[in-house]
Amino acid sequence: MPDVQTLVNDFVNKLKKRKIEGSQATAKLTAELLRSVISQQRVPHTNQATALIHAVRAIGEQLIAANPVELAVGNIVRRVLHIIREEDLSLATAAMAGLGVSVASDDEDDEERDENPVLSAAAVAAAARSTLRPPSLQTLLEDTSDSAAAPHTSSSGGESDGRSRSIEKGSRVRKLKHDVIEAVNELIQDISTCYEQIAEQAVEHIHHNEVILTLGSSKTVLEFLYAAKEKQRSFKVFVAEGAPRYQGHILAKELAARGLQTTVISDSAVFALISRVNMVIVGAHAVMANGGVIAPVGLNMVALAAQRHAVPFVVLAGSHKLCPLYPHNPEVLLNELRSPSELLDFGEFSDCMDSASGAGSLHVVNPTFDYVPPKFVSLFITDTGGHNPSYMYRLIADYYSADDLVVKRRPITGS
Repeated sequence: MPDVQTLVNDFVNKLKKRKIEGSQATAKLTAELLRSVISQQRVPHTNQATALIHAVRAIGEQLIAANPVELAVGNIVRRVLHIIREEDLSLATAAMAGLGVSVASDDEDDEERDENPVLSAAAVAAAARSTLRPPSLQTLLEDTSDSAAAPHTSSSGGESDGRSRSIEKGSRVRKLKHDVIEAVNELIQDISTCYEQIAEQAVEHIHHNEVILTLGSSKTVLEFLYAAKEKQRSFKVFVAEGAPRYQGHILAKELAARGLQTTVISDSAVFALISRVNMVIVGAHAVMANGGVIAPVGLNMVALAAQRHAVPFVVLAGSHKLCPLYPHNPEVLLNELRSPSELLDFGEFSDCMDSASGAGSLHVVNPTFDYVPPKFVSLFITDTGGHNPSYMYRLIADYYSADDLVVKRRPITGS
């Protein structure tokens, strides 16, 4: 098996060179890489979760820095950190239950309560939280003094107790890593099947003789529209071409090849044709915690047209695109500029772009993404169902821990 650092370096180079296209592929590869990191990570007998969290956080910091615009990388890193915390909490709760933690009923006798003392919920929660904390100096000193004061009754008995403790600790380490890897496998499976899970809901939203408008190219939108057609829905699709990359041409060709009635329109014709449209269905690059959408450039114009004519604006997004950060967060890089060659021919405009000459210079700005505020979005359709924009923060809270929102480690300052 290749070394973990070699795998990380290869993946970082691919992210820097933009060799991985699409949030779904990026999210899946990120999850698979972190699974390899966890499986090869050696953890101590104590604070196993903390060791795994530090390892994943260190790798995640490198991945996020390699391509800050691809928010799916940070989303998966935070999801895996949340998985580690949840699995460690589950094991800690099970360990407390094995020590006699149970819920006392009103019918229990006082004698039974004296024989089987019940720990309170606060004690269980405190014990669970302590699993993620490093041991304090007082705890280490107490353990040392207790071990020194403990009577050695027999060497064989002490050795057997030591062996049993080491076996128990080793089994718990293996159990934590096994549970975390199983949960990451489920995450990878969810990412792989997000298209199908979203497409299954198409028949609930698309009806006969409707006109659907979309922009650019999106695999999620393609499968969603085709699933509605497979359910004997007859409708038309207007595809805005998505200049300057013209990704809408690719989507229109694929829709026509699958038998859907497709019409390609220019981006500037959206306002002219929006009154004939029943619904706007688009994909997303990322969904922020406030319900805002980072989407391909041009979609904000489509959202404005849809709001002006009271046309529902529906966004399709897998759960790996749900980002726990807000647009104003300094960790978020909302946009990047692409090559000016997509807009102008350098040979034809070379004289205008020469800033060394005395003539005025020509600047070209080619942004990749738009930001669509949540007030323009009517409905989000994810692999878990349809949700209003106002509910997205609650849905996102189920996938992430508040301690993992900032992946970058804080520098240690001296006194």
